[in-house]
Amino acid sequence: MGERLNILVLCTGNSARSIIAEALFNQLGAGRIRAYSAGSHPKGEVNPYTLAELKRRGFAVDGLRSKNWDVFARPDAPRMDLVVTVCDNAAAEVCPVWPGAPVRAHWGFPDPAAVEGEERGKQAAFADSFASIEARVAAFCRLRFERMDKDALSRAVEALRSA
Repeated sequence: MGERLNILVLCTGNSARSIIAEALFNQLGAGRIRAYSAGSHPKGEVNPYTLAELKRRGFAVDGLRSKNWDVFARPDAPRMDLVVTVCDNAAAEVCPVWPGAPVRAHWGFPDPAAVEGEERGKQAAFADSFASIEARVAAFCRLRFERMDKDALSRAVEALRSA
């Protein structure tokens, strides 16, 4: 792998989990990672609870937007080294599949946007989702991926599924 890893985080709606992961990879990656996010069926806007949770934790939210993954399939798009899907198969979501040669991983997380009910419950779901995604992204950022080939990166990313 190179000195900087390009990561694409995919989910169906690109409004919550993939946006959170994008922000975390970019901040915790400290220049070693450039992360992007997209969806196979984007909602068109970032979930307001996602933005509120990121702001509450001190993340800049400027530039975060819900977009179609086709943006990253264009010839002029950045070349991805790693594509991570974060949708939750247990919730019967359809995860997008990324074609091509990047290392691929599936890190399923429950969808906080699916939580219904009172404001407090929704906020708690987004806080819990952030914490779960943060633990996995932080573990990834501790890897010395600059010294890994694709096979080693693939094994390391797979090992983090339970982190």
